[in-house]
Amino acid sequence: MQQGTNVTGRANAVVERVAVTSREDVLGLVERARQKNTPLYPVSTGLNWGYGSWSPVVPGCTLLDMSGMNRILNADDISVDNPVAIVEPGVTQGQLSDFLQEHCPALTFNVTGAGRDTSIIGNALDRGVGYFGPRKDDLFGLEVVTGTGEIVRTGFRRLGDESPLAHSHPFGLGPMLDGLFFQSNFGIVTSACFRLRPRRPREVAVSLALRRDEDLPAFIDALARLKREGLLTSVTHIGNRARTVSTLSYGVTRYLEDECGFDPTAAAAEADRAMKVVAPHEWTSLASVSGNPGQVRAAIREIRQRTRRIARLMVITERLLDVGYAVTHRLRSIPFMRANAAAIAATRPLHRLALGVPTDIPIQNLLWKFGHPNDRAVELDASRCGLLFISPALPLDGRLACEVVNGLQEVAARHGHILYMTLNIETETSLVAVINLLFDRSVPEEIERAHRCADDLLDYMRGRGLEPYRARADMMEKIVAADPEYWRLIHKLKTVFDPDNVIAPGRYGLASGMDKER
Repeated sequence: MQQGTNVTGRANAVVERVAVTSREDVLGLVERARQKNTPLYPVSTGLNWGYGSWSPVVPGCTLLDMSGMNRILNADDISVDNPVAIVEPGVTQGQLSDFLQEHCPALTFNVTGAGRDTSIIGNALDRGVGYFGPRKDDLFGLEVVTGTGEIVRTGFRRLGDESPLAHSHPFGLGPMLDGLFFQSNFGIVTSACFRLRPRRPREVAVSLALRRDEDLPAFIDALARLKREGLLTSVTHIGNRARTVSTLSYGVTRYLEDECGFDPTAAAAEADRAMKVVAPHEWTSLASVSGNPGQVRAAIREIRQRTRRIARLMVITERLLDVGYAVTHRLRSIPFMRANAAAIAATRPLHRLALGVPTDIPIQNLLWKFGHPNDRAVELDASRCGLLFISPALPLDGRLACEVVNGLQEVAARHGHILYMTLNIETETSLVAVINLLFDRSVPEEIERAHRCADDLLDYMRGRGLEPYRARADMMEKIVAADPEYWRLIHKLKTVFDPDNVIAPGRYGLASGMDKER
Protein backbone atom coordinates (compact mmCIF):
# COMPACT_ATOMS: atom_id res chain seq x y z
CA MET A 1 0.00 0.00 0.00
CA GLN A 2 1.14 3.55 -0.79
CA GLN A 3 0.05 6.14 1.75
CA GLY A 4 -0.04 9.85 1.08
CA THR A 5 -1.64 13.03 2.32
CA ASN A 6 -3.49 16.04 1.02
CA VAL A 7 -4.80 19.37 2.26
CA THR A 8 -7.99 17.86 3.72
CA GLY A 9 -5.89 15.90 6.23
CA ARG A 10 -7.68 12.70 5.24
CA ALA A 11 -6.42 10.29 2.59
CA ASN A 12 -6.87 6.61 1.76
CA ALA A 13 -3.94 4.42 0.82
CA VAL A 14 -3.60 3.14 -2.76
CA VAL A 15 -2.22 -0.22 -3.88
CA GLU A 16 -0.07 1.40 -6.56
CA ARG A 17 0.07 4.41 -8.84
CA VAL A 18 -0.02 3.73 -12.58
CA ALA A 19 0.50 6.43 -15.20
CA VAL A 20 -1.22 6.20 -18.57
CA THR A 21 -0.65 8.07 -21.80
CA SER A 22 -3.39 6.74 -24.07
CA ARG A 23 -6.92 5.40 -24.24
CA GLU A 24 -5.47 1.96 -24.99
CA ASP A 25 -3.57 2.09 -21.68
CA VAL A 26 -6.85 2.82 -19.89
CA LEU A 27 -8.61 -0.06 -21.64
CA GLY A 28 -5.83 -2.44 -20.59
CA LEU A 29 -5.97 -1.34 -16.96
CA VAL A 30 -9.76 -1.68 -16.82
CA GLU A 31 -9.44 -5.25 -18.05
CA ARG A 32 -6.71 -5.97 -15.48
CA ALA A 33 -8.85 -4.43 -12.73
CA ARG A 34 -11.75 -6.72 -13.62
CA GLN A 35 -9.53 -9.79 -13.62
CA LYS A 36 -7.78 -8.97 -10.33
CA ASN A 37 -10.79 -7.36 -8.65
CA THR A 38 -8.68 -4.32 -7.75
CA PRO A 39 -10.61 -1.11 -8.39
CA LEU A 40 -9.18 1.89 -10.21
CA TYR A 41 -9.36 5.47 -9.01
CA PRO A 42 -8.78 7.75 -12.02
CA VAL A 43 -7.45 11.28 -11.53
CA SER A 44 -6.70 13.84 -14.22
CA THR A 45 -3.90 15.74 -12.48
CA GLY A 46 -4.83 14.93 -8.86
CA LEU A 47 -5.09 18.60 -7.87
CA ASN A 48 -8.69 18.59 -6.65
CA TRP A 49 -7.56 20.67 -3.68
CA GLY A 50 -9.89 20.91 -0.72
CA TYR A 51 -12.09 18.11 -2.08
CA GLY A 52 -9.66 15.21 -1.65
CA SER A 53 -6.97 15.84 -4.30
CA TRP A 54 -5.98 12.38 -5.58
CA SER A 55 -7.36 10.37 -2.62
CA PRO A 56 -9.77 7.51 -3.36
CA VAL A 57 -13.03 7.37 -1.45
CA VAL A 58 -12.19 3.86 -0.21
CA PRO A 59 -8.75 2.27 0.41
CA GLY A 60 -7.24 -0.45 -1.74
CA CYS A 61 -7.54 1.18 -5.17
CA THR A 62 -4.98 1.47 -7.93
CA LEU A 63 -4.46 5.16 -8.63
CA LEU A 64 -4.87 5.79 -12.35
CA ASP A 65 -2.78 8.88 -13.13
CA MET A 66 -4.02 10.43 -16.40
CA SER A 67 -1.83 13.55 -16.34
CA GLY A 68 0.25 12.11 -19.19
CA MET A 69 -2.81 12.13 -21.45
CA ASN A 70 -2.28 15.80 -22.21
CA ARG A 71 -2.90 16.31 -25.89
CA ILE A 72 -5.11 18.90 -27.55
CA LEU A 73 -6.32 16.53 -30.22
CA ASN A 74 -7.47 19.10 -32.78
CA ALA A 75 -4.74 21.68 -32.19
CA ASP A 76 -4.38 22.43 -35.93
CA ASP A 77 -8.09 23.08 -36.42
CA ILE A 78 -8.93 25.53 -33.62
CA SER A 79 -9.91 28.99 -34.85
CA VAL A 80 -12.44 31.75 -34.20
CA ASP A 81 -14.69 29.91 -36.65
CA ASN A 82 -14.12 26.57 -34.90
CA PRO A 83 -14.04 27.49 -31.18
CA VAL A 84 -13.86 23.96 -29.77
CA ALA A 85 -10.83 22.19 -28.28
CA ILE A 86 -10.82 18.39 -28.07
CA VAL A 87 -8.81 17.74 -24.95
CA GLU A 88 -7.57 14.77 -22.96
CA PRO A 89 -7.82 14.64 -19.14
CA GLY A 90 -4.27 15.81 -18.53
CA VAL A 91 -4.69 19.08 -20.45
CA THR A 92 -4.44 21.86 -17.86
CA GLN A 93 -5.93 25.30 -17.99
CA GLY A 94 -2.44 26.81 -18.05
CA GLN A 95 -1.53 24.63 -21.04
CA LEU A 96 -4.69 25.57 -22.94
CA SER A 97 -4.27 29.26 -22.11
CA ASP A 98 -0.67 29.27 -23.37
CA PHE A 99 -1.72 27.44 -26.53
CA LEU A 100 -4.45 29.97 -27.31
CA GLN A 101 -2.19 32.93 -26.55
CA GLU A 102 0.29 31.63 -29.14
CA HIS A 103 -1.99 30.20 -31.81
CA CYS A 104 -5.38 31.90 -31.49
CA PRO A 105 -5.32 34.90 -29.14
CA ALA A 106 -8.81 35.95 -30.24
CA LEU A 107 -10.16 33.00 -28.21
CA THR A 108 -10.30 32.42 -24.48
CA PHE A 109 -12.17 29.98 -22.22
CA ASN A 110 -14.01 29.63 -18.94
CA VAL A 111 -11.19 29.69 -16.37
CA THR A 112 -11.34 28.93 -12.65
CA GLY A 113 -9.24 30.24 -9.77
CA ALA A 114 -7.89 26.77 -9.03
CA GLY A 115 -4.45 27.26 -10.61
CA ARG A 116 -2.70 26.76 -13.92
CA ASP A 117 -1.92 23.07 -13.42
CA THR A 118 -5.48 21.91 -12.77
CA SER A 119 -7.27 19.74 -15.31
CA ILE A 120 -9.90 21.14 -17.67
CA ILE A 121 -11.84 17.86 -17.84
CA GLY A 122 -11.40 16.90 -14.18
CA ASN A 123 -12.79 20.21 -12.94
CA ALA A 124 -15.67 20.24 -15.43
CA LEU A 125 -16.71 16.66 -14.58
CA ASP A 126 -16.92 17.63 -10.90
CA ARG A 127 -19.08 20.62 -11.91
CA GLY A 128 -16.59 23.31 -11.06
CA VAL A 129 -17.62 26.94 -11.59
CA GLY A 130 -15.51 29.20 -13.80
CA TYR A 131 -15.57 32.96 -14.21
CA PHE A 132 -18.01 32.76 -17.13
CA GLY A 133 -20.36 30.12 -15.75
CA PRO A 134 -20.70 26.45 -14.75
CA ARG A 135 -17.92 24.41 -16.34
CA LYS A 136 -20.32 21.54 -17.08
CA ASP A 137 -21.88 23.71 -19.80
CA ASP A 138 -18.55 23.82 -21.63
CA LEU A 139 -18.05 20.06 -21.99
CA PHE A 140 -19.77 17.78 -24.51
CA GLY A 141 -18.97 14.93 -26.88
CA LEU A 142 -17.33 12.73 -24.24
CA GLU A 143 -15.29 9.64 -25.02
CA VAL A 144 -15.64 7.23 -22.09
CA VAL A 145 -14.13 3.85 -21.20
CA THR A 146 -16.72 2.00 -19.11
CA GLY A 147 -16.15 -0.65 -16.47
CA THR A 148 -17.07 -3.32 -19.04
CA GLY A 149 -14.18 -2.23 -21.25
CA GLU A 150 -16.47 -0.66 -23.83
CA ILE A 151 -15.95 2.77 -25.41
CA VAL A 152 -18.94 5.11 -25.29
CA ARG A 153 -18.99 8.38 -27.24
CA THR A 154 -21.77 10.78 -26.35
CA GLY A 155 -23.71 13.08 -28.64
CA PHE A 156 -22.69 13.03 -32.27
CA ARG A 157 -19.18 11.86 -31.45
CA ARG A 158 -20.73 8.40 -31.72
CA LEU A 159 -20.64 9.01 -35.50
CA GLY A 160 -16.84 9.15 -35.35
CA ASP A 161 -14.49 12.11 -35.12
CA GLU A 162 -14.51 12.46 -38.90
CA SER A 163 -18.21 13.44 -38.86
CA PRO A 164 -18.79 17.19 -39.32
CA LEU A 165 -21.27 17.00 -36.42
CA ALA A 166 -18.93 15.27 -33.95
CA HIS A 167 -17.36 18.41 -32.48
CA SER A 168 -19.95 21.03 -33.37
CA HIS A 169 -23.41 19.87 -32.30
CA PRO A 170 -23.47 19.40 -28.52
CA PHE A 171 -26.74 17.53 -28.08
CA GLY A 172 -26.78 14.58 -30.45
CA LEU A 173 -29.90 12.54 -31.17
CA GLY A 174 -31.94 10.72 -28.56
CA PRO A 175 -31.30 10.70 -24.79
CA MET A 176 -28.29 12.76 -23.75
CA LEU A 177 -25.78 10.55 -21.97
CA ASP A 178 -23.22 13.25 -21.18
CA GLY A 179 -24.72 14.06 -17.78
CA LEU A 180 -24.33 10.47 -16.59
CA PHE A 181 -20.56 10.96 -16.43
CA PHE A 182 -20.55 14.21 -14.44
CA GLN A 183 -20.04 13.63 -10.70
CA SER A 184 -20.28 9.89 -11.21
CA ASN A 185 -18.16 6.75 -11.29
CA PHE A 186 -19.76 5.12 -14.34
CA GLY A 187 -16.72 5.39 -16.59
CA ILE A 188 -13.36 7.02 -17.29
CA VAL A 189 -13.47 10.01 -19.63
CA THR A 190 -10.51 9.86 -22.01
CA SER A 191 -11.31 12.95 -24.12
CA ALA A 192 -14.03 15.55 -24.57
CA CYS A 193 -14.99 18.61 -26.59
CA PHE A 194 -14.49 21.86 -24.68
CA ARG A 195 -16.11 25.11 -25.76
CA LEU A 196 -13.88 28.13 -26.28
CA ARG A 197 -15.06 31.74 -26.27
CA PRO A 198 -14.30 34.66 -28.56
CA ARG A 199 -12.87 37.67 -26.83
CA ARG A 200 -15.23 40.64 -26.96
CA PRO A 201 -14.15 44.03 -28.34
CA ARG A 202 -14.20 45.51 -24.84
CA GLU A 203 -13.97 43.65 -21.53
CA VAL A 204 -13.85 45.33 -18.13
CA ALA A 205 -14.15 44.13 -14.55
CA VAL A 206 -16.70 45.77 -12.27
CA SER A 207 -16.25 45.74 -8.50
CA LEU A 208 -19.01 46.78 -6.13
CA ALA A 209 -18.24 47.31 -2.43
CA LEU A 210 -21.31 47.02 -0.18
CA ARG A 211 -21.48 49.98 2.20
CA ARG A 212 -23.63 48.38 4.94
CA ASP A 213 -23.74 44.69 5.89
CA GLU A 214 -27.51 44.81 6.46
CA ASP A 215 -28.04 45.57 2.76
CA LEU A 216 -26.57 42.23 1.64
CA PRO A 217 -29.98 40.68 0.76
CA ALA A 218 -30.88 43.67 -1.43
CA PHE A 219 -27.36 43.60 -2.91
CA ILE A 220 -27.68 39.95 -3.95
CA ASP A 221 -31.13 40.56 -5.43
CA ALA A 222 -29.89 43.59 -7.39
CA LEU A 223 -26.95 41.67 -8.78
CA ALA A 224 -29.29 38.80 -9.68
CA ARG A 225 -31.44 41.12 -11.76
CA LEU A 226 -28.36 42.53 -13.48
CA LYS A 227 -27.29 38.96 -14.29
CA ARG A 228 -30.72 38.00 -15.66
CA GLU A 229 -30.83 41.07 -17.89
CA GLY A 230 -27.37 40.37 -19.31
CA LEU A 231 -25.77 43.53 -17.96
CA LEU A 232 -23.24 41.50 -15.96
CA THR A 233 -21.82 39.04 -18.48
CA SER A 234 -19.90 36.71 -16.18
CA VAL A 235 -20.45 34.87 -12.94
CA THR A 236 -20.73 37.45 -10.18
CA HIS A 237 -18.48 36.68 -7.20
CA ILE A 238 -19.52 38.21 -3.87
CA GLY A 239 -16.69 37.69 -1.39
CA ASN A 240 -16.59 38.37 2.33
CA ARG A 241 -13.71 40.35 3.80
CA ALA A 242 -11.94 37.22 5.04
CA ARG A 243 -11.83 35.98 1.44
CA THR A 244 -10.71 39.36 0.09
CA VAL A 245 -7.91 39.74 2.62
CA SER A 246 -6.79 36.14 2.10
CA THR A 247 -6.72 36.64 -1.67
CA LEU A 248 -4.76 39.90 -1.62
CA SER A 249 -2.37 39.39 1.32
CA TYR A 250 0.31 37.50 -0.59
CA GLY A 251 0.56 40.06 -3.39
CA VAL A 252 0.43 43.02 -1.00
CA THR A 253 3.16 41.60 1.21
CA ARG A 254 5.41 40.75 -1.74
CA TYR A 255 5.10 44.30 -3.03
CA LEU A 256 6.05 45.71 0.36
CA GLU A 257 9.09 43.45 0.58
CA ASP A 258 10.26 43.66 -3.05
CA GLU A 259 9.45 47.29 -3.87
CA CYS A 260 9.54 49.04 -0.51
CA GLY A 261 12.33 47.19 1.30
CA PHE A 262 10.26 45.97 4.26
CA ASP A 263 11.51 42.91 6.12
CA PRO A 264 8.94 40.08 6.50
CA THR A 265 7.81 41.13 10.00
CA ALA A 266 7.41 44.79 9.08
CA ALA A 267 5.73 43.84 5.79
CA ALA A 268 3.13 41.73 7.60
CA ALA A 269 2.25 44.59 9.95
CA GLU A 270 2.15 47.09 7.09
CA ALA A 271 -0.03 44.71 5.04
CA ASP A 272 -2.59 44.62 7.88
CA ARG A 273 -2.73 48.41 7.89
CA ALA A 274 -2.98 48.50 4.09
CA MET A 275 -5.94 46.11 4.10
CA LYS A 276 -7.87 48.48 6.35
CA VAL A 277 -7.39 51.15 3.69
CA VAL A 278 -8.07 49.18 0.50
CA ALA A 279 -10.55 46.54 1.76
CA PRO A 280 -12.65 48.13 4.51
CA HIS A 281 -15.97 46.58 3.47
CA GLU A 282 -17.32 43.20 4.57
CA TRP A 283 -18.75 42.25 1.16
CA THR A 284 -17.37 43.05 -2.28
CA SER A 285 -18.52 41.73 -5.65
CA LEU A 286 -16.54 41.21 -8.84
CA ALA A 287 -17.92 40.51 -12.31
CA SER A 288 -17.11 41.36 -15.89
CA VAL A 289 -18.97 43.43 -18.44
CA SER A 290 -18.19 42.77 -22.07
CA GLY A 291 -19.45 43.76 -25.50
CA ASN A 292 -18.72 46.57 -27.92
CA PRO A 293 -17.64 49.89 -26.34
CA GLY A 294 -21.14 51.37 -26.48
CA GLN A 295 -22.70 48.33 -24.86
CA VAL A 296 -20.15 48.36 -22.06
CA ARG A 297 -20.62 52.08 -21.38
CA ALA A 298 -24.39 51.69 -21.27
CA ALA A 299 -24.20 48.63 -19.01
CA ILE A 300 -21.89 50.34 -16.53
CA ARG A 301 -24.14 53.39 -16.43
CA GLU A 302 -27.14 51.20 -15.67
CA ILE A 303 -25.25 49.15 -13.05
CA ARG A 304 -24.09 52.33 -11.32
CA GLN A 305 -27.59 53.79 -11.27
CA ARG A 306 -29.16 50.65 -9.79
CA THR A 307 -26.57 50.05 -7.07
CA ARG A 308 -25.31 53.48 -6.08
CA ARG A 309 -27.55 53.69 -3.00
CA ILE A 310 -25.97 50.62 -1.38
CA ALA A 311 -22.59 50.05 -3.02
CA ARG A 312 -19.53 51.84 -4.32
CA LEU A 313 -18.69 50.92 -7.93
CA MET A 314 -15.22 50.66 -9.38
CA VAL A 315 -14.47 49.87 -13.03
CA ILE A 316 -11.19 48.02 -13.49
CA THR A 317 -9.25 47.87 -16.75
CA GLU A 318 -5.63 47.11 -17.57
CA ARG A 319 -5.09 50.77 -18.48
CA LEU A 320 -6.55 52.04 -15.21
CA LEU A 321 -4.42 49.59 -13.27
CA ASP A 322 -1.30 50.70 -15.16
CA VAL A 323 -1.99 54.39 -14.58
CA GLY A 324 -3.00 53.87 -10.96
CA TYR A 325 0.08 51.82 -10.24
CA ALA A 326 2.42 54.31 -11.90
CA VAL A 327 1.07 57.16 -9.76
CA THR A 328 0.80 55.34 -6.43
CA HIS A 329 4.09 53.49 -6.80
CA ARG A 330 5.92 56.75 -7.44
CA LEU A 331 4.40 58.16 -4.22
CA ARG A 332 4.84 54.99 -2.16
CA SER A 333 6.59 56.86 0.66
CA ILE A 334 3.10 58.08 1.63
CA PRO A 335 1.28 55.28 3.54
CA PHE A 336 -2.05 55.77 1.74
CA MET A 337 -0.38 55.67 -1.68
CA ARG A 338 1.78 52.70 -0.64
CA ALA A 339 -1.32 50.76 0.41
CA ASN A 340 -3.00 51.41 -2.93
CA ALA A 341 0.13 50.56 -4.94
CA ALA A 342 0.38 47.26 -3.06
CA ALA A 343 -3.29 46.53 -3.67
CA ILE A 344 -2.97 47.23 -7.39
CA ALA A 345 0.10 44.97 -7.60
CA ALA A 346 -1.89 42.20 -5.92
CA THR A 347 -5.00 42.81 -8.04
CA ARG A 348 -3.38 42.67 -11.48
CA PRO A 349 -3.23 38.87 -11.92
CA LEU A 350 -6.68 38.49 -10.35
CA HIS A 351 -8.10 41.01 -12.82
CA ARG A 352 -6.64 39.00 -15.69
CA LEU A 353 -8.18 35.86 -14.16
CA ALA A 354 -11.62 37.47 -14.31
CA LEU A 355 -11.02 38.06 -18.02
CA GLY A 356 -9.86 34.53 -18.82
CA VAL A 357 -6.16 34.20 -17.93
CA PRO A 358 -5.46 31.48 -15.28
CA THR A 359 -3.11 32.22 -12.40
CA ASP A 360 -1.53 30.44 -9.44
CA ILE A 361 -1.88 33.45 -7.15
CA PRO A 362 -4.72 32.08 -4.95
CA ILE A 363 -2.73 28.88 -4.35
CA GLN A 364 0.54 30.74 -3.83
CA ASN A 365 -1.24 32.83 -1.21
CA LEU A 366 -2.02 29.66 0.76
CA LEU A 367 1.56 28.42 0.48
CA TRP A 368 2.81 31.77 1.74
CA LYS A 369 0.26 31.87 4.57
CA PHE A 370 1.48 28.50 5.87
CA GLY A 371 5.19 29.24 5.50
CA HIS A 372 5.95 26.87 2.62
CA PRO A 373 9.53 27.41 1.35
CA ASN A 374 8.48 28.17 -2.25
CA ASP A 375 5.43 29.24 -4.23
CA ARG A 376 5.05 26.26 -6.62
CA ALA A 377 1.30 25.69 -6.60
CA VAL A 378 1.60 21.95 -7.31
CA GLU A 379 3.20 21.55 -3.86
CA LEU A 380 0.07 22.61 -1.94
CA ASP A 381 -0.60 19.03 -0.77
CA ALA A 382 2.97 18.87 0.57
CA SER A 383 2.58 22.03 2.67
CA ARG A 384 1.15 22.53 6.15
CA CYS A 385 -1.95 24.11 4.65
CA GLY A 386 -5.21 22.46 5.68
CA LEU A 387 -8.14 23.21 3.40
CA LEU A 388 -11.72 21.93 3.43
CA PHE A 389 -14.43 23.11 1.06
CA ILE A 390 -18.06 23.26 2.13
CA SER A 391 -20.09 24.37 -0.88
CA PRO A 392 -23.87 24.65 -0.59
CA ALA A 393 -26.08 25.23 -3.60
CA LEU A 394 -28.64 27.98 -2.98
CA PRO A 395 -31.63 29.51 -4.74
CA LEU A 396 -30.99 33.02 -5.99
CA ASP A 397 -32.83 34.67 -3.11
CA GLY A 398 -31.00 37.35 -1.17
CA ARG A 399 -32.92 36.95 2.08
CA LEU A 400 -32.55 33.17 2.21
CA ALA A 401 -28.88 33.29 1.17
CA CYS A 402 -28.11 35.72 4.00
CA GLU A 403 -29.94 33.61 6.55
CA VAL A 404 -27.87 30.60 5.50
CA VAL A 405 -24.63 32.60 5.51
CA ASN A 406 -25.31 33.85 9.04
CA GLY A 407 -26.21 30.35 10.21
CA LEU A 408 -23.06 28.85 8.74
CA GLN A 409 -20.91 31.55 10.33
CA GLU A 410 -22.49 30.86 13.73
CA VAL A 411 -21.74 27.13 13.39
CA ALA A 412 -18.14 27.84 12.42
CA ALA A 413 -17.67 30.29 15.28
CA ARG A 414 -18.66 27.59 17.77
CA HIS A 415 -15.66 25.59 16.52
CA GLY A 416 -13.33 28.59 16.57
CA HIS A 417 -13.25 28.90 12.77
CA ILE A 418 -13.91 31.75 10.40
CA LEU A 419 -15.31 31.05 6.95
CA TYR A 420 -13.62 32.22 3.77
CA MET A 421 -16.66 32.71 1.60
CA THR A 422 -17.64 33.62 -1.94
CA LEU A 423 -21.24 33.64 -3.14
CA ASN A 424 -21.21 32.95 -6.86
CA ILE A 425 -24.22 33.91 -8.97
CA GLU A 426 -23.63 31.21 -11.57
CA THR A 427 -27.01 31.02 -13.32
CA GLU A 428 -30.11 33.19 -13.61
CA THR A 429 -31.87 31.19 -10.87
CA SER A 430 -29.16 29.86 -8.55
CA LEU A 431 -25.98 30.63 -6.73
CA VAL A 432 -23.35 28.47 -5.11
CA ALA A 433 -21.45 29.36 -1.99
CA VAL A 434 -17.78 28.42 -2.25
CA ILE A 435 -16.73 28.28 1.40
CA ASN A 436 -13.54 26.95 2.91
CA LEU A 437 -11.98 26.32 6.28
CA LEU A 438 -8.24 26.85 6.76
CA PHE A 439 -6.20 25.06 9.42
CA ASP A 440 -2.66 23.94 10.20
CA ARG A 441 -2.39 20.36 8.96
CA SER A 442 0.79 19.74 10.94
CA VAL A 443 -1.30 19.74 14.14
CA PRO A 444 -3.50 16.59 14.40
CA GLU A 445 -5.95 18.32 16.75
CA GLU A 446 -6.50 21.03 14.15
CA ILE A 447 -7.41 18.43 11.52
CA GLU A 448 -10.00 16.86 13.78
CA ARG A 449 -11.45 20.22 14.83
CA ALA A 450 -11.78 21.32 11.20
CA HIS A 451 -13.56 18.11 10.21
CA ARG A 452 -15.94 18.36 13.15
CA CYS A 453 -16.75 21.86 12.04
CA ALA A 454 -17.25 20.72 8.42
CA ASP A 455 -19.59 17.94 9.58
CA ASP A 456 -21.69 20.39 11.58
CA LEU A 457 -21.82 22.79 8.63
CA LEU A 458 -23.16 19.95 6.46
CA ASP A 459 -25.76 19.13 9.10
CA TYR A 460 -26.82 22.79 9.23
CA MET A 461 -27.20 22.91 5.45
CA ARG A 462 -29.34 19.83 5.43
CA GLY A 463 -31.45 21.20 8.24
CA ARG A 464 -32.31 24.03 5.86
CA GLY A 465 -33.22 21.61 3.07
CA LEU A 466 -29.97 22.27 1.19
CA GLU A 467 -27.13 20.16 -0.20
CA PRO A 468 -23.59 20.85 -1.39
CA TYR A 469 -23.17 21.27 -5.13
CA ARG A 470 -19.84 19.44 -4.94
CA ALA A 471 -18.58 16.91 -2.40
CA ARG A 472 -15.23 16.02 -0.85
CA ALA A 473 -13.93 12.45 -1.03
CA ASP A 474 -14.10 12.13 2.77
CA MET A 475 -17.80 13.08 2.91
CA MET A 476 -19.17 10.72 0.21
CA GLU A 477 -20.48 8.23 2.75
CA LYS A 478 -22.45 10.97 4.54
CA ILE A 479 -23.85 12.20 1.22
CA VAL A 480 -25.11 8.74 0.26
CA ALA A 481 -26.45 7.85 3.72
CA ALA A 482 -28.78 10.85 3.78
CA ASP A 483 -30.86 9.66 0.80
CA PRO A 484 -30.32 5.92 0.30
CA GLU A 485 -33.27 5.41 -2.07
CA TYR A 486 -31.91 7.94 -4.55
CA TRP A 487 -28.42 6.45 -4.45
CA ARG A 488 -29.77 2.91 -4.89
CA LEU A 489 -31.30 4.17 -8.14
CA ILE A 490 -27.92 5.60 -9.14
CA HIS A 491 -26.38 2.21 -8.32
CA LYS A 492 -28.72 0.51 -10.79
CA LEU A 493 -27.25 2.72 -13.52
CA LYS A 494 -23.77 1.96 -12.21
CA THR A 495 -24.35 -1.77 -12.77
CA VAL A 496 -25.05 -1.10 -16.47
CA PHE A 497 -21.75 0.65 -17.10
CA ASP A 498 -19.56 -0.92 -14.40
CA PRO A 499 -21.10 -4.15 -13.06
CA ASP A 500 -17.87 -5.21 -11.32
CA ASN A 501 -17.56 -1.84 -9.51
CA VAL A 502 -13.95 -1.38 -10.58
CA ILE A 503 -14.12 2.38 -11.25
CA ALA A 504 -13.85 4.72 -8.25
CA PRO A 505 -16.09 2.81 -5.82
CA GLY A 506 -17.94 5.12 -3.46
CA ARG A 507 -17.42 8.27 -5.50
CA TYR A 508 -20.86 9.88 -5.75
CA GLY A 509 -22.38 6.47 -5.15
CA LEU A 510 -22.55 3.39 -3.00
CA ALA A 511 -19.18 2.01 -1.98
CA SER A 512 -20.07 -1.62 -2.77
CA GLY A 513 -22.73 -3.65 -4.49
CA MET A 514 -23.79 -5.16 -1.17
CA ASP A 515 -25.11 -1.80 -0.03
CA LYS A 516 -27.86 -1.82 -2.61
CA GLU A 517 -29.56 -4.69 -0.79
CA ARG A 518 -29.82 -2.86 2.54
